[in-house]
Amino acid sequence: MEIELGVKLLCLSNGHGEDAIAVQILRRLQQHHQAPKLAALPLVGEGRAYTDLDGVPIVGPVKKMPSGGFVYMDGRQLWRDVRGGLLGLTLAQRRVVRTWGREGGAILAVGDIVPLLLAWMSGANYAFVGTAKSEYYLRDEIGLLPRRTWFEKLESWSGSVYLPWERWLMTRKRCRAVFPRDGLTTRYLQKFNVPAYDLGNPMMDGLDAETVTNAEETHRVLTIALMPGSRSPEAERNWEQIVKTAAIVRDDRPSRAIAFLGTIAPGLDLDPFCRVLETYGWQPSESRSPVSVSDPEARRFTLGQATVVLTQRAFAECLYRADLAIAMAGTATEQFVGLGKPAIALPGTGPQYTPAFAEAQSRLLGSSLVLLDRPEKVTDVVEQLLGDPDWLQAIAENGRRRMGDAGASDRIADYIMQLLS
Repeated sequence: MEIELGVKLLCLSNGHGEDAIAVQILRRLQQHHQAPKLAALPLVGEGRAYTDLDGVPIVGPVKKMPSGGFVYMDGRQLWRDVRGGLLGLTLAQRRVVRTWGREGGAILAVGDIVPLLLAWMSGANYAFVGTAKSEYYLRDEIGLLPRRTWFEKLESWSGSVYLPWERWLMTRKRCRAVFPRDGLTTRYLQKFNVPAYDLGNPMMDGLDAETVTNAEETHRVLTIALMPGSRSPEAERNWEQIVKTAAIVRDDRPSRAIAFLGTIAPGLDLDPFCRVLETYGWQPSESRSPVSVSDPEARRFTLGQATVVLTQRAFAECLYRADLAIAMAGTATEQFVGLGKPAIALPGTGPQYTPAFAEAQSRLLGSSLVLLDRPEKVTDVVEQLLGDPDWLQAIAENGRRRMGDAGASDRIADYIMQLLS
């Protein structure tokens, strides 16, 4: 059956990473020969990711909150958001969603229970892309993970990482499809009669490898990605800890060439990151790095045989070129692991990358993420990784299994088109 003219789809998302995933799916929908009319409503922040899409208007109020969207990780941030207008913003967004439903539009919710709940409240048919939760937080293919306290063990009380009220929203008749982030989560949701489909994780889409040449560098060097996260001022604090850790790796190999690739989020001021490097003895350099990236504005620093390249345009290249990562990031760390590579993590002070977040991420990513309690341990881990090909192979298989293959956005978009027709 052909899609009727005027079919509308509103995408709800709640966070920078969720916005980016939504954009991947909407872009595929736009390319369909019977593309529906698309609109977006980012529930957290200003939704800048949607500016990359022509013809997809933001149809409701948006506002940057003091917490940056991390009220779930730090309850102290909630009051700041309330004072910043959170309640009024949420009510206004709810009115937009209900109006959309009354006018016969459908909804795609991307993220967690917040967009899922609003989708249900709209009265419209809806689908849900679950980005925030995975059964890997609680278990692996063998069984439940060991937890330290009775409170942590209580997290698995309902039989799934998704709680009963979340599953209730997923089993309503108007919920036409749920797209979890991995196969393990899909299988558990299906046990509760959720219409869940394992189509992959859109987080692995958009990492264009075409710009990465297959030619080996003249002198193959150990290449380490440095990923401090995307939000200021946390990213700058994380960067200082990462640079300190990188210095330990470099000092352990003073006579060997090492290339560090710093992935700095677009929109952040690069100068504070450069100043931290100079504080640790790195000198600006115009010479070509042994590992190059296709960013004419990249900044280079050297110290002995080691090089640091800072780039805001070559994120995918850095992921593909690096052998391992020192990471204090959310989505970026998961994408790196999804390429089959190991990441070393150091918990920070937040609001996002706190010790609790890092510990949860280590459960999500399993053996692919090595969580350290202090930077001094990094040299031992690097040496063990480089000297154990069996461990690296296990990490590669684990990362790809947990994060899935690229192409999920296409598969989800195709399924949504079937639902709309």
